[in-house]
Amino acid sequence: MPERNSDIAYPGPGSRPFRRDLDPIVPHVIVLFGCTGDLAKRKLLPGLAYLAESELAPDIRIVGTAMEDLTTEQFRDLAHDAVQNFGMHRLAESDWDDFATKLTYVGQHEGPEALASAVKEARTQLGDRVRLLHYLSVPPKAAQPVVGMLRDADLVADARVIMEKPFGYDLPSAIQLNDFVHQVFDEAQVFRIDHFLGKEAAQNVLAFRFANGLFEPIWNRNFIDHVQIDIPEALGLDQRASFYEATGAFKDMVVTHLMQVMAFVAMEPPTALEPRAISEEKNKVFRSLLPIHPGDVVRGQYGGYREEPGVARDSDTETFIALRVGLDNWRWAGVPFYLRTGKRLAEGQRIVSIAFKEAPRTMFPQGSGVGTQGPDHLTFDLADSSRVSLSFYGKRPGPGMRLQKLSMQFSTQETEEASDVLEAYERLILDAMRGDHTLFTTADGIESLWDRSQPLLADPPPVKPYPPDSWGPNAIHQLIAPNAWRLPFERAWRESRS
Repeated sequence: MPERNSDIAYPGPGSRPFRRDLDPIVPHVIVLFGCTGDLAKRKLLPGLAYLAESELAPDIRIVGTAMEDLTTEQFRDLAHDAVQNFGMHRLAESDWDDFATKLTYVGQHEGPEALASAVKEARTQLGDRVRLLHYLSVPPKAAQPVVGMLRDADLVADARVIMEKPFGYDLPSAIQLNDFVHQVFDEAQVFRIDHFLGKEAAQNVLAFRFANGLFEPIWNRNFIDHVQIDIPEALGLDQRASFYEATGAFKDMVVTHLMQVMAFVAMEPPTALEPRAISEEKNKVFRSLLPIHPGDVVRGQYGGYREEPGVARDSDTETFIALRVGLDNWRWAGVPFYLRTGKRLAEGQRIVSIAFKEAPRTMFPQGSGVGTQGPDHLTFDLADSSRVSLSFYGKRPGPGMRLQKLSMQFSTQETEEASDVLEAYERLILDAMRGDHTLFTTADGIESLWDRSQPLLADPPPVKPYPPDSWGPNAIHQLIAPNAWRLPFERAWRESRS
């Protein structure tokens, strides 16, 4: 059984986290495909630097590879800029100098022999009992050639492979890619990453549900009216026009992120908090998902999108999508799940909001205010601060029975362990080294989601324009009526008092 995350100990403020595993992770050579790309610079290289220097990870060597013609020194310079400009944890120069020695580069165009030679040299530096971890930070169309390159370089044994989303574009492409990958790697070696599930707040959904007798008995259709998973983005294309034109908001975000979070919200209690049991319950959610009909979907495109460099002037690609989906099982029958995401929206937020059914109001006098501000909500903020809010009606101080909405809020920033929070990619890379699939998706789960998406993919509704810095097309209000979107919040989150 893989080691649990609880086997990381934190000795105190200012100290480096250390490992206390009974069976320490063996040294790893990490082959980072796409090491010059945006994801590698913003997340992967800074995350690997922190893991290596914090002693959370075992001894590692990183072989970077990409299409650019670089030297190892040039790659180290690129990595230095990435770590110091984008990392959550800045490194002292002495720590950087140590990390830099772990980096080498080989051009992808040099072929499998050159890659195999670079990996062999890195393994030699680490000694015996070395595992390989391949990270495919590449566009979906490049995934199959990279897997073929790893096969040709004989870098499959004692290896695991992390694959970035989206995993296919529809059901046939997902099946074809899974079949090809399984010709080279066993399913146990494959880790399909969704960084949203690596966030503290996403895992907090499981903790709230299954560790508290207050919530689990009411986590069903008898007490919950609807659920919202809302992940608007203020950013635009960020020089990713060619990727986005071929993908769009649904394939980029809904199948790969929002529905994975939905599975955490909707899954049945697993037999244990271990990878196989959790994956099994998530896959049951995906199999119970009703087909997504075009009439339950609003697609949008922000004004000016077609003028962006690399975008077709008649593009029908959606930069926004909102949809209503349902689950055909005992716990959730009849409960709508509302999902929304998009580019160039008014704010960047990541929330899951559970709306509870309203209580009868007959006992309260007219004008008391009961029910005027919507139902009670339990809201999870999926940002790194990992905040949770429970809103409810309470009596307003003063004479008479006047009610107002109150809330209780919690943030990990208010705890003594705030500095121990790992960035999502850091946690997921560490889990992959351990062989822990808990927070990753499976081939069956991905194929189930594409299968349920076929009606929408076959007949998508036309895109509706919306102004940049708005909350999307007006049609989203008819989609969710008689309910209302939780974002924008009427009240801001409370900031912790230091």
